[in-house]
Amino acid sequence: MADVHMVREHALGLAAARKIAQGWMTQVEDRLDMTCTSETARDGDRIHFKRAGVTGTLLVTRDRFELDARLGLLVAAFKDRIEAGITSYLDELLASGQDPLGQPGSTGKKGRAS
Repeated sequence: MADVHMVREHALGLAAARKIAQGWMTQVEDRLDMTCTSETARDGDRIHFKRAGVTGTLLVTRDRFELDARLGLLVAAFKDRIEAGITSYLDELLASGQDPLGQPGSTGKKGRAS
């Protein structure tokens, strides 16, 4: 199995980080056909994502995002492409500095579980 690990530190605070994470969740659901669920805690959130051959978690705290994913044998050959897709959406949202939930087209196609 191949692994993907990514850490992005930020100075947004937890409320803004949660908005970014919700936007990321919407994008990977829509663009990568992932199924996502989220767990909310006082000190941060954990988003679980999966699709055939890929499972992972995005940890959201007041000062960082930490993503860990496991790739199955059949998709491991596409590790670089999958890693770029999963992480680039988060990087785009962090770079834009905009509220991802206020942007058009960010409705998501799947429900959320808390």
